[in-house]
Amino acid sequence: MTRHSAPSSTNAAPLRAALYMRVSTGRQAESDLSIPDQRRQMTAFCATRGWEVAAEFVDAGLSGTDDNRPQLQRLLDIATAGGSPFDAVVVHSFSRFARDHFALEYHVRRLRKHGIRLVSIAQDLGDDPMSVMVRQVFALFDEYQSKENAKHVLRAMQENARQGFWNGAAAPYGYAIVAAGQRGAKTKKKLAIDPVEAETVRLIFRLFIEGDGTSGPMGVKAVAAWLNEHGHRTRRGARWGIGPLHKLITSTVYKGEYRFNQKAWKTKEQKPADEQVAVPVDPIIDPATFDRLQKMLKTRNPKVTPPRTVTGPILLTGLATCASCGGGMTLRTGKSGRYRYYACATCAQKGKSACKGRAIPMDRLDSIVTERLAADLLTPSRVHTLLEALLERQAARKSDHAERVAALRTKLLEAEGRLSRLYQAIETGIADPADPTLKDRIEMLRTERDIAQATLDRALTEMRPEARITQEKIQAFTETMRANICDGPVPFRRAYLRAMIDNVEVDDTEIRIHGRKTVLERLVMGSGATAAGVPSFVRKWRTRQDSNL
Repeated sequence: MTRHSAPSSTNAAPLRAALYMRVSTGRQAESDLSIPDQRRQMTAFCATRGWEVAAEFVDAGLSGTDDNRPQLQRLLDIATAGGSPFDAVVVHSFSRFARDHFALEYHVRRLRKHGIRLVSIAQDLGDDPMSVMVRQVFALFDEYQSKENAKHVLRAMQENARQGFWNGAAAPYGYAIVAAGQRGAKTKKKLAIDPVEAETVRLIFRLFIEGDGTSGPMGVKAVAAWLNEHGHRTRRGARWGIGPLHKLITSTVYKGEYRFNQKAWKTKEQKPADEQVAVPVDPIIDPATFDRLQKMLKTRNPKVTPPRTVTGPILLTGLATCASCGGGMTLRTGKSGRYRYYACATCAQKGKSACKGRAIPMDRLDSIVTERLAADLLTPSRVHTLLEALLERQAARKSDHAERVAALRTKLLEAEGRLSRLYQAIETGIADPADPTLKDRIEMLRTERDIAQATLDRALTEMRPEARITQEKIQAFTETMRANICDGPVPFRRAYLRAMIDNVEVDDTEIRIHGRKTVLERLVMGSGATAAGVPSFVRKWRTRQDSNL
């Protein structure tokens, strides 16, 4: 077995070496594999051979199981770009370079093509076939050991999660990491609700389900725009985006169940349910509200909700459908336009083999729909009954409101107290006002105080009468909507009908009108003044057979 040695000729230029150092964890950084210790040993190795250290590359806290490491990629780019400033890459052991035998051999051959060798000071091998075989054996063992270590670490983390403790990483938005106990030298940690961020989480769910009091239930893009327009930012001070927002509202942690080990870290594939661990945490959103939003998100999926016609010269364009086939009812005329009917479009276009078809005079169907809506739906008592769930949610929100406000006041007082103590330190000469670190700390505390104050103000505003559905709003809504759907130009009336109902199902013996309670909530909050919105095809009003026939 051959080994590397210093050049034999004293006149030859010294070999130029690049040092590559890596640690995976903080624990390794404190042991004999620390970056300074690797550097010391590798520098001594080069000195005894008369090699010149031309460059250093350090990846701290990164796994060797893949090559997606910034400094490693930089080293490889320099080495393979032509005219490399070094002739060898020196590592402490081959496992520092890679713990994947395929990746190691691939990069060794890639470097060799450019005249650069990979040298390990702990496994000092040559380039003969025997040395190559030994290196490959080392690489296979390193990969096996890495996988075994990962398996044991995961098992320990799963057990830690089963005991209800947090395994690390940043806390989800709305939560903070707090100490939960001491186990020997280790401090066990858990998730606790952050009062300020939790208010933003509650606001986000409320915007999705109820809207801001005038818009009605919002979609992901609309909520992101609303939050950004009103000055809300993420924990890092960034604007809200569709991706992070969707991830937040679909995470079960907010209903009190954090799932550990959901995905494989390398492939991001979902793991089987029996490998995941459910960790109970304090919920920010009650489970019923969380589950309700998940159902709403599914119904808004364009793959589930079909499109429909929204313009046309008749009142029920895009609303009237055939009960037999579900197809639209379109305008048909008779006697040179003297008579006008709603007729099944499927039957008209594809024949009776596709649908037996049906037709109804246009004036008759228009009158039936508008009159029954005015008489049976647009009454204060009927709307109040349909919105009972919302009124119950308002009452529940009021019951826990005092506790939430108290937590926010405490958070605000803590921020003000820390800021006041810093000011006192400056006044008494203990702290130097010119210290840039102190300036940054003061600015951070001011921001924390301002966010806490704004969140408290919003929580207090929540319970003001104008932010709730009241009997007066229901009365104003029913009066406005009855007038809007019964009188005026057809396009105007159609806009209000579309804002209120999903579709009108025409059968041989009855006509069924379908709509959503969430749409009523939106319209009531706006007193029927907004005809905008695109209702989905979810059918929820007819929860009983006597409803909206």
